[in-house]
Amino acid sequence: MTAQRFTSKLLLTTAAAAAALVLAGCGTGTPQSQTSSTQTSSTPAPSAAVSSAAAPTSQPAETPTSAAPATSAPAAAVSTPAAGPALCKTAGLTAATDATGGGAAGSVYIQLILTNSGTEPCLLKGFAGVSLTAGPNGEPIGAPAARDASTPAAGVLLAPGQGGTATLRYTQARNYADCTVVPAAGFRIYPPEDTASLFIAEPHDACSNAGTNVLSIRAFSAQ
Repeated sequence: MTAQRFTSKLLLTTAAAAAALVLAGCGTGTPQSQTSSTQTSSTPAPSAAVSSAAAPTSQPAETPTSAAPATSAPAAAVSTPAAGPALCKTAGLTAATDATGGGAAGSVYIQLILTNSGTEPCLLKGFAGVSLTAGPNGEPIGAPAARDASTPAAGVLLAPGQGGTATLRYTQARNYADCTVVPAAGFRIYPPEDTASLFIAEPHDACSNAGTNVLSIRAFSAQ
């Protein structure tokens, strides 16, 4: 009996010692686990804290940039057509008449000839101004030549030395009962679209009456 009590007591002592050892082991490991957890979960990393503070809660709206003004492409250069020949002017012309065309009923048909005396081609187009005058710079005696539109006013290109003709009709002044006859020294000629004149010395009778017209002129044509 005494041996059994001793054995039981020994077993209880051993078990108590073992339990104490187990409890001591558990008490030593627990503080290490808590320290590690505190460092990773409770203390924020410095970089994370800086990043969180710097980041704005919302992104600022982007400032719209105005579109660059549209620039139109430069207009294509317009080609200028080559200039045609210049009009024939008094300074580059000579004047003559040819009365071989005949006449009828008191009228004479005269060919008025303007010749290009220049070095470049020129254009003769339209009607000449013709008057009977007392001299190269004289005022018209009576009415100037009336235009006869029976011939179209087509342009005539005159090469140097080439002439254009227009039919000039002269009606005898004495055919008009109310004509005040005045002798004229010749014809004062104004080429088309020119204010300078040429003179052809060719005496004729003129009528000083403004309402009496003894001259008519057609448009120029090629000679």
